[in-house]
Amino acid sequence: MAAGAPRIFVSHLAGVAVFDPSGDQVGRVRDLVAMLRVGRRPPRLLGLVVELSTRRRIFLPMTRVIGIESGEVITTGVLNVRRFEQRPTERLVFGELLDCRVRLVESGEEVTVLDVSVQQRPARREWEIGRVFVRKGRSGTFRRTKGETMTVDWSAVTGFSLEEHGQGAESLLATFEQLRAADLANVLHHLSPKRRGEVAAALDDDRLADVLEELPEDDQIEILGKLKEERAADVLEAMDPDDAADLLAELPEDDVERLLMLMRPDDAADVRRLMSYEERTAGGLMTTEPIVLRPDATVADALARVRNPDLSPALAAQVYVCRPPDETPTGKYLGTVHFQRLLRDPPYTLVSSILEGDLQALAPDAALPVVAGFFATYDMVAAPVVDESGSLLGAVTVDDVLDHMLPEDWRETEFHLHEDEPQEERLDEPQDGRLRQPEDDREDDRGDDAEDDQEDAREGVDEGGRDGT
Repeated sequence: MAAGAPRIFVSHLAGVAVFDPSGDQVGRVRDLVAMLRVGRRPPRLLGLVVELSTRRRIFLPMTRVIGIESGEVITTGVLNVRRFEQRPTERLVFGELLDCRVRLVESGEEVTVLDVSVQQRPARREWEIGRVFVRKGRSGTFRRTKGETMTVDWSAVTGFSLEEHGQGAESLLATFEQLRAADLANVLHHLSPKRRGEVAAALDDDRLADVLEELPEDDQIEILGKLKEERAADVLEAMDPDDAADLLAELPEDDVERLLMLMRPDDAADVRRLMSYEERTAGGLMTTEPIVLRPDATVADALARVRNPDLSPALAAQVYVCRPPDETPTGKYLGTVHFQRLLRDPPYTLVSSILEGDLQALAPDAALPVVAGFFATYDMVAAPVVDESGSLLGAVTVDDVLDHMLPEDWRETEFHLHEDEPQEERLDEPQDGRLRQPEDDREDDRGDDAEDDQEDAREGVDEGGRDGT
């Protein structure tokens, strides 16, 4: 990029697609890596953290970025696919710099960092953070007052190098607002425990519940343990009962009982009932909140329930027709109606007249292999669980079956593109010349500041006037 290259605010880079020169997408930007410098010199931007389609996070040096424009990043096409590991001298821009509380040098006033801008230095391949977008006044999770905002030079603020004890998370969350729960969970997993707790505290109960359901057990327990007990109980209430039961099963008995006592009685009863079943059985896998309708309900009633945006696709795939009561455990289970059948029949049709009553239900003690075989045999995405008396206890969905059949650490590993080929071996092979770089790029692209100072001296670069505005 030529002299006078435009500044780019990093919030515009979150989730941006990364392409090679041929137009093939390599991955998406998940963070930026910077190195703070002594004094008031702007930090050097070392590179981008890029998430591949396999969910592996790699380091992309800025020296291999040949363009950032129109909402996309273009690379030279040669990437090192070694897993990214943060070094002690490095700072993640999204994860650690946004929401920092720093001070204006001139007035000493405390401000919150909302965004930072990056720019390529004239006549050099090096990038740096030049300006900081800040807000005056205090900020916090529940504070809604908006103070004055301004953009200042990096040298006009101080405090980035200090440990942040009360760092918020508003700007980080705004940056990833559009992420699915599973992707936001992946972001949290890669943050430091301190930062992970701050972000979790800033999420509302429903969003945190969705994210917790997608995190590994260790992260779930860590985050729940940092919440006040009342808040932890609220989050557990917002989780699907089966996920809440799985999480509580990993906690000490005393903690479990205290949290259940703080939950609403109805929600606590559902979780207690699920915890009474063996984990790898239909009863332990099921959710207690399927769509239950009475026999006199119509297709229109069923479609109205299916449209609920809070339902997962698997739970919305079919409705369960039962005699009263409507809450699980219900009265006599009569059968199911798939949503495709609901779309084919007139709205006034009674659901009891279009039942699939010949499909056998699962028993609550059915083992996981039996449940998996049932799904494979009948091409189902959800299945009813019925007890000996004929009452519907809940429904098992295919995602819960997969969760328990995959390796325990599957959320922390990359997706395999070939079943018979190890990921580590395959990723080191060239893929159209794009994803192979045996050396560690960071050895070349993360030199020490002494070399930079010598080069600046040789080039006669005026550090104070480099920013331009």
